[in-house]
Amino acid sequence: MRDAGWYSSSKPRLMRAGNSREEVRTDADGGEYWMWFVTHRARLFLVGALLICSGVSHAVECAATTAGETAFTACRVNLNVERLELFWRDDSGRPFREFSALREALQAKGKQLIFAVNAGMYQPNFSPVGLFVAEGRELVPLNRHVGSGNFSQQPNGVFLVEGNAARVITTDDYASEHPKPLLATQSGPMLVHNGEITTSAVMSPNSTWRKIRNGVCAPSPDAVVFVISESPVTFYEFANFFRNALHCREALYLDGTISSLYAPSLNREDRRSDMGPILGVAVSRAGPNR
Repeated sequence: MRDAGWYSSSKPRLMRAGNSREEVRTDADGGEYWMWFVTHRARLFLVGALLICSGVSHAVECAATTAGETAFTACRVNLNVERLELFWRDDSGRPFREFSALREALQAKGKQLIFAVNAGMYQPNFSPVGLFVAEGRELVPLNRHVGSGNFSQQPNGVFLVEGNAARVITTDDYASEHPKPLLATQSGPMLVHNGEITTSAVMSPNSTWRKIRNGVCAPSPDAVVFVISESPVTFYEFANFFRNALHCREALYLDGTISSLYAPSLNREDRRSDMGPILGVAVSRAGPNR
Protein backbone atom coordinates (compact mmCIF):
# COMPACT_ATOMS: atom_id res chain seq x y z
CA MET A 1 0.00 0.00 0.00
CA ARG A 2 1.35 3.39 -0.94
CA ASP A 3 2.13 5.69 1.93
CA ALA A 4 1.42 9.38 1.22
CA GLY A 5 4.59 10.38 3.03
CA TRP A 6 6.73 8.56 0.46
CA TYR A 7 4.82 9.05 -2.77
CA SER A 8 3.67 11.90 -4.97
CA SER A 9 1.41 12.04 -8.02
CA SER A 10 3.18 14.78 -9.96
CA LYS A 11 5.30 14.16 -13.07
CA PRO A 12 8.91 12.97 -12.82
CA ARG A 13 11.45 15.74 -12.70
CA LEU A 14 14.98 16.68 -11.78
CA MET A 15 15.32 19.92 -9.86
CA ARG A 16 18.17 21.96 -8.48
CA ALA A 17 17.91 24.58 -5.77
CA GLY A 18 21.04 26.24 -4.51
CA ASN A 19 23.53 23.50 -3.60
CA SER A 20 20.92 20.77 -3.09
CA ARG A 21 19.82 18.22 -5.62
CA GLU A 22 16.62 16.24 -5.70
CA GLU A 23 15.91 13.27 -7.94
CA VAL A 24 12.43 11.95 -8.67
CA ARG A 25 11.95 8.70 -10.57
CA THR A 26 8.96 6.97 -12.10
CA ASP A 27 8.04 3.30 -11.73
CA ALA A 28 6.81 1.07 -14.54
CA ASP A 29 3.16 1.89 -13.85
CA GLY A 30 3.77 5.59 -14.26
CA GLY A 31 3.33 6.32 -10.56
CA GLU A 32 6.06 8.49 -9.10
CA TYR A 33 7.90 7.51 -5.99
CA TRP A 34 10.49 9.60 -4.23
CA MET A 35 12.56 9.28 -1.16
CA TRP A 36 12.27 12.12 1.30
CA PHE A 37 15.99 12.64 1.14
CA VAL A 38 18.70 12.76 -1.51
CA THR A 39 20.91 9.67 -1.63
CA HIS A 40 22.91 7.47 -3.96
CA ARG A 41 21.01 5.96 -6.88
CA ALA A 42 21.55 2.37 -5.76
CA ARG A 43 20.16 3.09 -2.31
CA LEU A 44 17.12 4.81 -3.82
CA PHE A 45 16.24 1.76 -5.89
CA LEU A 46 17.01 -0.68 -3.09
CA VAL A 47 14.98 1.03 -0.38
CA GLY A 48 12.15 1.92 -2.76
CA ALA A 49 11.93 -1.65 -3.98
CA LEU A 50 11.89 -3.03 -0.45
CA LEU A 51 9.02 -0.74 0.51
CA ILE A 52 6.99 -1.50 -2.60
CA CYS A 53 7.54 -5.25 -2.56
CA SER A 54 7.09 -5.81 1.14
CA GLY A 55 3.94 -3.72 1.51
CA VAL A 56 5.06 -3.10 5.09
CA SER A 57 5.23 0.35 6.70
CA HIS A 58 7.92 0.41 9.35
CA ALA A 59 7.29 2.48 12.46
CA VAL A 60 10.49 4.51 12.39
CA GLU A 61 12.91 4.58 9.45
CA CYS A 62 16.21 6.47 9.57
CA ALA A 63 18.84 6.97 6.91
CA ALA A 64 21.80 9.21 6.15
CA THR A 65 22.06 11.29 2.99
CA THR A 66 23.83 14.28 1.47
CA ALA A 67 22.61 17.42 -0.26
CA GLY A 68 25.43 19.14 -2.08
CA GLU A 69 28.34 18.72 0.30
CA THR A 70 26.19 18.64 3.45
CA ALA A 71 25.32 15.43 5.29
CA PHE A 72 21.94 14.93 6.96
CA THR A 73 20.19 12.15 8.83
CA ALA A 74 16.42 11.92 8.39
CA CYS A 75 14.05 9.78 10.44
CA ARG A 76 10.43 9.17 9.49
CA VAL A 77 7.80 8.18 12.06
CA ASN A 78 4.66 6.48 10.78
CA LEU A 79 1.81 7.57 13.06
CA ASN A 80 -0.40 4.79 11.73
CA VAL A 81 1.93 2.32 13.43
CA GLU A 82 3.54 4.14 16.35
CA ARG A 83 2.73 6.92 18.76
CA LEU A 84 5.02 9.88 19.27
CA GLU A 85 5.35 11.03 22.87
CA LEU A 86 6.74 14.17 24.43
CA PHE A 87 8.94 13.80 27.51
CA TRP A 88 10.39 16.26 29.99
CA ARG A 89 10.47 15.01 33.60
CA ASP A 90 10.49 11.63 35.34
CA ASP A 91 7.95 10.53 37.95
CA SER A 92 9.84 12.43 40.66
CA GLY A 93 9.76 15.67 38.67
CA ARG A 94 13.40 15.67 37.59
CA PRO A 95 14.19 16.54 33.94
CA PHE A 96 15.45 13.54 32.00
CA ARG A 97 18.19 15.65 30.35
CA GLU A 98 19.74 12.61 28.60
CA PHE A 99 18.47 9.86 26.34
CA SER A 100 19.94 7.27 28.70
CA ALA A 101 17.83 8.50 31.62
CA LEU A 102 14.67 8.39 29.50
CA ARG A 103 15.55 4.95 28.17
CA GLU A 104 16.08 3.56 31.67
CA ALA A 105 12.84 5.09 32.97
CA LEU A 106 10.90 3.51 30.13
CA GLN A 107 12.60 0.15 30.62
CA ALA A 108 11.39 0.16 34.22
CA LYS A 109 7.84 0.41 32.81
CA GLY A 110 8.33 -2.43 30.36
CA LYS A 111 8.90 -0.20 27.33
CA GLN A 112 11.74 0.15 24.85
CA LEU A 113 12.83 3.51 23.44
CA ILE A 114 13.32 3.05 19.69
CA PHE A 115 13.73 6.68 18.61
CA ALA A 116 14.18 10.11 20.20
CA VAL A 117 15.27 13.68 19.42
CA ASN A 118 15.54 16.90 21.35
CA ALA A 119 12.19 18.66 21.10
CA GLY A 120 12.79 22.39 21.27
CA MET A 121 14.47 25.12 23.26
CA TYR A 122 14.61 25.21 27.03
CA GLN A 123 15.45 27.37 30.05
CA PRO A 124 18.55 26.90 32.26
CA ASN A 125 16.43 24.63 34.50
CA PHE A 126 15.57 22.50 31.41
CA SER A 127 11.95 23.64 31.34
CA PRO A 128 10.50 24.42 27.88
CA VAL A 129 10.78 27.99 26.60
CA GLY A 130 7.40 27.72 24.91
CA LEU A 131 4.27 25.62 24.66
CA PHE A 132 4.52 22.10 26.04
CA VAL A 133 1.58 19.69 25.82
CA ALA A 134 2.00 16.02 26.76
CA GLU A 135 -0.76 13.41 26.89
CA GLY A 136 -3.28 16.17 26.24
CA ARG A 137 -2.17 18.28 29.24
CA GLU A 138 -0.74 21.75 28.74
CA LEU A 139 2.14 22.11 31.18
CA VAL A 140 3.68 25.28 29.69
CA PRO A 141 1.54 27.87 27.84
CA LEU A 142 2.08 29.31 24.37
CA ASN A 143 4.89 31.90 24.31
CA ARG A 144 4.00 34.96 22.17
CA HIS A 145 7.22 36.88 22.83
CA VAL A 146 8.77 38.66 19.84
CA GLY A 147 12.49 39.39 20.01
CA SER A 148 15.93 38.83 18.54
CA GLY A 149 16.59 35.27 19.73
CA ASN A 150 16.08 32.30 17.45
CA PHE A 151 12.95 31.17 19.29
CA SER A 152 11.32 34.58 18.88
CA GLN A 153 12.10 35.10 15.19
CA GLN A 154 8.84 35.54 13.31
CA PRO A 155 7.15 33.44 12.30
CA ASN A 156 7.90 30.85 14.94
CA GLY A 157 5.70 27.82 15.32
CA VAL A 158 4.33 24.71 16.92
CA PHE A 159 4.65 21.03 16.06
CA LEU A 160 1.57 19.18 17.25
CA VAL A 161 -0.20 15.85 17.03
CA GLU A 162 -4.01 15.66 17.21
CA GLY A 163 -5.23 12.07 17.30
CA ASN A 164 -3.03 10.36 14.69
CA ALA A 165 -2.56 13.53 12.64
CA ALA A 166 0.57 15.68 12.85
CA ARG A 167 1.19 19.17 11.52
CA VAL A 168 3.39 22.23 11.89
CA ILE A 169 1.64 25.61 12.22
CA THR A 170 2.68 29.13 13.14
CA THR A 171 2.33 30.35 16.71
CA ASP A 172 -0.24 32.91 15.52
CA ASP A 173 -2.33 30.17 13.88
CA TYR A 174 -2.16 28.05 17.02
CA ALA A 175 -3.36 31.00 19.10
CA SER A 176 -6.29 31.66 16.76
CA GLU A 177 -7.32 28.03 16.24
CA HIS A 178 -7.14 26.86 19.89
CA PRO A 179 -6.48 23.21 18.96
CA LYS A 180 -6.62 20.41 21.53
CA PRO A 181 -3.48 18.38 20.76
CA LEU A 182 -2.27 15.23 22.40
CA LEU A 183 1.24 16.66 22.23
CA ALA A 184 2.69 19.99 21.16
CA THR A 185 6.07 21.69 21.36
CA GLN A 186 6.86 25.26 20.34
CA SER A 187 10.09 26.53 18.80
CA GLY A 188 11.40 28.95 16.24
CA PRO A 189 11.93 30.10 13.70
CA MET A 190 9.69 28.41 11.17
CA LEU A 191 11.99 27.24 8.38
CA VAL A 192 9.32 26.86 5.72
CA HIS A 193 5.82 28.37 5.70
CA ASN A 194 3.23 28.00 2.94
CA GLY A 195 5.85 26.27 0.82
CA GLU A 196 8.37 29.11 1.00
CA ILE A 197 11.51 29.63 3.04
CA THR A 198 10.72 32.20 5.70
CA THR A 199 12.33 35.64 5.67
CA SER A 200 13.23 36.51 9.26
CA ALA A 201 16.63 38.08 9.90
CA VAL A 202 18.38 34.75 10.58
CA MET A 203 17.15 33.18 7.33
CA SER A 204 19.29 35.22 4.94
CA PRO A 205 20.73 33.15 2.06
CA ASN A 206 23.93 35.17 2.49
CA SER A 207 24.41 34.16 6.14
CA THR A 208 27.67 32.44 7.09
CA TRP A 209 26.44 31.48 10.60
CA ARG A 210 26.62 27.69 10.59
CA LYS A 211 25.66 25.30 13.38
CA ILE A 212 24.54 21.71 13.76
CA ARG A 213 20.74 22.00 13.51
CA ASN A 214 17.64 19.85 13.74
CA GLY A 215 14.02 20.34 12.75
CA VAL A 216 10.71 18.69 11.92
CA CYS A 217 7.99 18.61 9.31
CA ALA A 218 4.87 16.55 8.56
CA PRO A 219 4.74 15.87 4.79
CA SER A 220 1.41 14.12 5.39
CA PRO A 221 -0.82 13.96 8.49
CA ASP A 222 0.29 10.41 9.32
CA ALA A 223 4.02 10.90 8.69
CA VAL A 224 6.54 12.99 10.62
CA VAL A 225 10.10 13.57 9.42
CA PHE A 226 12.87 14.69 11.76
CA VAL A 227 16.15 15.91 10.27
CA ILE A 228 19.51 16.59 11.88
CA SER A 229 22.49 18.03 10.02
CA GLU A 230 25.72 16.11 10.43
CA SER A 231 27.83 19.19 9.78
CA PRO A 232 27.18 22.87 10.46
CA VAL A 233 24.66 24.56 8.16
CA THR A 234 23.02 27.97 7.92
CA PHE A 235 19.32 28.38 8.59
CA TYR A 236 18.75 28.96 4.89
CA GLU A 237 20.62 25.80 3.85
CA PHE A 238 18.67 23.79 6.40
CA ALA A 239 15.34 25.23 5.27
CA ASN A 240 16.29 24.57 1.65
CA PHE A 241 16.66 20.87 2.44
CA PHE A 242 13.18 20.71 3.97
CA ARG A 243 11.56 22.55 1.08
CA ASN A 244 13.37 21.10 -1.93
CA ALA A 245 14.39 17.60 -0.82
CA LEU A 246 11.48 16.74 1.46
CA HIS A 247 8.79 18.90 -0.19
CA CYS A 248 7.61 20.12 3.21
CA ARG A 249 5.26 23.09 3.02
CA GLU A 250 5.67 23.76 6.75
CA ALA A 251 8.86 23.02 8.69
CA LEU A 252 10.00 24.04 12.16
CA TYR A 253 13.49 24.54 13.57
CA LEU A 254 13.99 22.74 16.88
CA ASP A 255 17.49 23.72 18.06
CA GLY A 256 21.13 24.19 17.17
CA THR A 257 24.36 23.00 18.76
CA ILE A 258 22.66 20.69 21.27
CA SER A 259 20.72 18.89 18.51
CA SER A 260 20.77 15.17 19.31
CA LEU A 261 19.43 11.91 17.89
CA TYR A 262 18.74 8.56 19.50
CA ALA A 263 18.39 5.91 16.79
CA PRO A 264 19.32 2.34 17.79
CA SER A 265 18.74 1.27 14.18
CA LEU A 266 21.78 3.39 13.32
CA ASN A 267 23.67 2.40 16.50
CA ARG A 268 23.44 6.04 17.48
CA GLU A 269 22.97 7.80 20.81
CA ASP A 270 24.18 11.41 20.73
CA ARG A 271 25.50 12.94 23.94
CA ARG A 272 26.23 16.49 22.81
CA SER A 273 24.57 18.25 25.74
CA ASP A 274 21.88 17.96 28.38
CA MET A 275 18.42 18.50 26.91
CA GLY A 276 15.04 19.87 27.91
CA PRO A 277 11.99 18.39 26.14
CA ILE A 278 12.45 15.15 24.18
CA LEU A 279 10.25 13.67 21.45
CA GLY A 280 10.35 9.92 21.23
CA VAL A 281 8.76 6.64 20.27
CA ALA A 282 8.59 3.86 22.85
CA VAL A 283 7.18 0.38 22.28
CA SER A 284 5.97 -2.29 24.64
CA ARG A 285 8.42 -5.15 25.17
CA ALA A 286 5.59 -7.34 23.85
CA GLY A 287 5.41 -5.50 20.52
CA PRO A 288 4.54 -2.21 18.78
CA ASN A 289 2.21 0.41 20.19
CA ARG A 290 -1.02 0.36 18.22
